[in-house]
Amino acid sequence: MINCNEEYVSSKHIAELLHIDDSQVRKDISLLNNSGKSRIGYIVKELKSSIETTLGFKKTKKALIIGAGNLGTAIANYGNFSAYGLKILAIFDNDKNKIGKLINGMEIQNIYELAPTAVKEEIEIAIMTVPGQYAQATADFLVNAHIKYIWNFTPTVLSVPDNVQVWNENLVGNFLQFTYGI
Repeated sequence: MINCNEEYVSSKHIAELLHIDDSQVRKDISLLNNSGKSRIGYIVKELKSSIETTLGFKKTKKALIIGAGNLGTAIANYGNFSAYGLKILAIFDNDKNKIGKLINGMEIQNIYELAPTAVKEEIEIAIMTVPGQYAQATADFLVNAHIKYIWNFTPTVLSVPDNVQVWNENLVGNFLQFTYGI
């Protein structure tokens, strides 16, 4: 672990933590326009800031969740996204029994309020946790609401226009990859 209270960190120490060659660390850090001092290392605060800026952690990205079931609720309750620049502003569902309830300070809204909210709040990211059989219809709905990025937690491969990006989280696939060889 790198201690943020330390002033310097060496490429060798970073390489040991990541189990890679320290020349690769130096090469990657040079892409950040961050230079270290020979035999001393990199200034931790400057390196951290360079990494955060390059990876976009300092730019807040607004998101909403579609689906207030178990997974949507778990994501809404996860408190560490903001440290990486993701701010979840709203959660939506079509279940009348869920609408109006609170999850992590957010009121579950009716799915039909999504488009006006997305436009008003300038939200481009949707986190989709709906049942698989509703995934494509929900994606179509999101595209019509001008959502440009969909983080898809459904087991469905979505068909979207070229100007919309989808990142698929395949929980079963990840599990199988993780347990391969056990």
